[in-house]
Amino acid sequence: MADSNADISKMPFERAIEELESIVRRLEEGKVPLEESVKIYERGEVLKKRCEELLRQAEARVEKITLDASGKPAGSEPLDVD
Repeated sequence: MADSNADISKMPFERAIEELESIVRRLEEGKVPLEESVKIYERGEVLKKRCEELLRQAEARVEKITLDASGKPAGSEPLDVD
């Protein structure tokens, strides 16, 4: 694997989901040796968590969009990500 699990924390959503989908395909084919299956499954778990984290952040940003009296977007508030 080109990237270590530490590199996943910097991956954009699109790259993380692409790699996760690749891992799922490989596991579904059933042609991966057991030891490698375990390793790529573990990497898949880390990728899944990264995707979930990025989706939560995006959802929080959408929720911060402020609306004017007519219900149209009027701006946004800063996102407090801890």
